[in-house]
Amino acid sequence: MKKVISSMLLIAALSSCSSTKNMSTSTISQAATLLSSLSSNSTVQQVASLFSLLDTNNDESVSSSEAIGSVADNFSLLDADNSAGLSLTEMEGILALLK
Repeated sequence: MKKVISSMLLIAALSSCSSTKNMSTSTISQAATLLSSLSSNSTVQQVASLFSLLDTNNDESVSSSEAIGSVADNFSLLDADNSAGLSLTEMEGILALLK
């Protein structure tokens, strides 16, 4: 129940955030749900799915304006090459933060 409430609060907060205006409500909801379900047991495939949802302009990189939740909170830590965008490989670093 806590995860459901947390997901709903995250979705509501993200929906009002200007950096996610280019994302549909459905995409935000899917990304928030997937992000809240990630754990130390999550797979690279789950991160790849999250990456696809967040990469709204399909440039194979998640920018800080596309990032949400813990991805946004840890963006500079995950952006290992300081390119101002997260590659899929860098995004996989979120799994290490969950351990």
